[in-house]
Amino acid sequence: MPTVHSSPYLQMDNPAIMSLLRPTPGEKHRKSSSGGLLRMFKLFPMLTSGCKMVALLGRPKKPLLKDSATTGTIFGYRKGRVCLAIQDDPHCVPMFVIELPMLTSLLQKEMASDIVRIALESETKTHKKKLLEEFVWAVYCNGRKVGYSIRRKQLSDDELHVMQLLRGVSMGAGVLPSPNDKETVTSDGELTYMRARFEKVVGSKDSEALYMINPDGAAGPELSIFFVRAR
Repeated sequence: MPTVHSSPYLQMDNPAIMSLLRPTPGEKHRKSSSGGLLRMFKLFPMLTSGCKMVALLGRPKKPLLKDSATTGTIFGYRKGRVCLAIQDDPHCVPMFVIELPMLTSLLQKEMASDIVRIALESETKTHKKKLLEEFVWAVYCNGRKVGYSIRRKQLSDDELHVMQLLRGVSMGAGVLPSPNDKETVTSDGELTYMRARFEKVVGSKDSEALYMINPDGAAGPELSIFFVRAR
């Protein structure tokens, strides 16, 4: 079984999650591979309020990503809760949107570890729906339970605004204008986002994992998202 990072907060003891975990890189390598999107997201607290730092890849001569890669977007106001949206195609409506029970600023602090694991566990035992169609989820971040969330049936105005602004973006990180006044800063702080492509791994009908594809070629995932349903 792959080893788990030595931090006490990463005790992912759910068997379904453990079966999907990949070996983490060594400590020395981990220090040298923090230059991707996760690092950009961690820099947001140091950005000036008027800055719109958007880190996007140019148009390479050769495709860097598989067409089948899943798009994941983490976004939210700095003083508000963070949202997660999953899309098969960034030009289409997300198939999964949820507001996580944690502040955007706290998630950015978690990212200081260079390895972030977010686990969503459905306690439903009927198994009548596809995994990502479940509504109620217990949410864990780096092994700690942070609360419960309910999957969105419909996007809110703010979520729809973000998806529309990022429709042509395959990956990147930055600050977006707010939907109401088109200004960068609101009473809830800046609206920040990180979008990346993920490799999808299906363990069973009750477990899936998304591993972030690093655009800089660094080995090992920086961000992993797990979906598990109780059996």
